[in-house]
Amino acid sequence: MDKDSKKTVIEEFSRHQGDTGSPEVQIALLTNRINYLTDHLR
Repeated sequence: MDKDSKKTVIEEFSRHQGDTGSPEVQIALLTNRINYLTDHLR
């Protein structure tokens, strides 16, 4: 997962500017990472 995709996920799910700790953002980042690793390991 590169910086651009991480930034996109944070912007999409954040509650306010600079929000990186809310549950929505954390779950979205973990889901994105899991999907990336799943594709990578195939």
